[in-house]
Amino acid sequence: MALIGPSGAGKSTFLDALAGRLATNVSITGNVLLNGTKRTTSSRDLSYVTQEDHFLGTLTVRETLTYAAYLRLAANMTNDEIDKVVAKTLDEMGLQECAESRLGNWHSRGISKGEKRRLSIGIEILTQPHILLLDEPTSGLDSAAAFFVISSLRSIAHDGRIVICSIHQLSSEVFNLFDDMVILAGGETVYFGERTKAVKFFEDAGFPCPTRKNPPEHFLRCISPEFDSVLTLIQSKNANNEAPSSWNFLMNMTTEEIKWKLINCFKNSRQLANAREKIREIKLRKEPPIERAYDTRTLKQLCTLTHRSFLNMTRDIGYYWLRILFYMLVSVCAGFLYLNVGTSNSAILSRSKIDGFIYGFMIFLCIGGLPFFLEELKVFERERFGRHYGEGVFVLSSFISSLPFVVFISLTSGTTLYHMVNFHPGFSHYCYFCINLFCSISVTEGSMLLVAALVSNQLLAIGTSAAITILMMMPSNAFRRMIDIPKFFWRYPMSYISYIAWSIQVLGAIQE
Repeated sequence: MALIGPSGAGKSTFLDALAGRLATNVSITGNVLLNGTKRTTSSRDLSYVTQEDHFLGTLTVRETLTYAAYLRLAANMTNDEIDKVVAKTLDEMGLQECAESRLGNWHSRGISKGEKRRLSIGIEILTQPHILLLDEPTSGLDSAAAFFVISSLRSIAHDGRIVICSIHQLSSEVFNLFDDMVILAGGETVYFGERTKAVKFFEDAGFPCPTRKNPPEHFLRCISPEFDSVLTLIQSKNANNEAPSSWNFLMNMTTEEIKWKLINCFKNSRQLANAREKIREIKLRKEPPIERAYDTRTLKQLCTLTHRSFLNMTRDIGYYWLRILFYMLVSVCAGFLYLNVGTSNSAILSRSKIDGFIYGFMIFLCIGGLPFFLEELKVFERERFGRHYGEGVFVLSSFISSLPFVVFISLTSGTTLYHMVNFHPGFSHYCYFCINLFCSISVTEGSMLLVAALVSNQLLAIGTSAAITILMMMPSNAFRRMIDIPKFFWRYPMSYISYIAWSIQVLGAIQE
């Protein structure tokens, strides 16, 4: 079923209401019933495909579907069974040719937008939901890609599943693929019924579709208020103050007047009476509720997310590998700057400055991971809305998958700095130095992930992270001795909140 209407008609809000995804401050009247039973927010019988396609660009199409299957399907399914489900989905969505292609990201070209759209749909039909909702599935696609996507949805619908998608603009070929349609305008229902009867409904209401005109364009022309301003502009430039001849069916009526005339016609139409009768019949049926619940265990979710995140980190050169190179360069530069600084009285000032230098630069480099945190968080947000796993599992998997890289950075940078600067001799002091560096980077990475979760804009998130890091450095003994820092705010409570201050104090204790 197609859900069409001008911008602001309420298409996305209507889909959100059906899916139970409305904001907490928004209320609706009536109930959403499935087989006469009220739908609960925890049910898995419905899947929702949003307008945006958010993926991890380093994964292939098959890998993306496989990880999604492990998160969605029952915990007792074997690997062979999951592979069969993935293979079936690839075939159903026409993705066999690009199954081994990577999706693409900032430094590598991937699959096309139409293929990404079909992949988004394929992910949501892995669980064989009874109802599939899609918000603007053809947005940004050319006519061929749009036709392919809607054809795939038509095949899904003919398998016995309910498919409802909002569409802003339809070509005549795409329009003819739908069975039913709903036309919305200003939150009101203009038409609800079979697609083939919509043209007759508009004709009976006094607004026949002109010959050789695309019916959906005619429907939107009648109810879209934007055309009023366009008509006024055309008439102001027309010496005869006449509208185009193709608009004669308007009979000098505004779109607002046409909209309410169509709404009133629909309220008294046979289509609405038939729809209400069908709803009453469904309410009276005593059928079991439609429910499809999968009990994916937390441990399986954690293992799947950790493996997926680690693979993404390993393949994406910018996630950690580029930062590892920067860490090494900064460590070598700092090592040469403070090479064998010594322990004389003249070297005391240099030694007091090296603490802030090391942790200032090391922690600032963590900001480079923000764009990649944002990419993962967009995928997490989509999967969280589908109730496939929770926040705790995501955070823990992110920490575990990044652990090898942070340990490697701490050991390589720590070893380089410790021996070039010639810190306090002794293996235990060296271990404490590396552990302190590891803890500092880990805490900073966690704070960057928190910022990415709170600030979705990339540039704003980088600026916010830089400001927080600078704020943490100010009471850290790097610029002024702790005993000389003003007590109000900077010493109490900032010096206790600042993780950089604790790191520098530990480093000072190591050198004693």
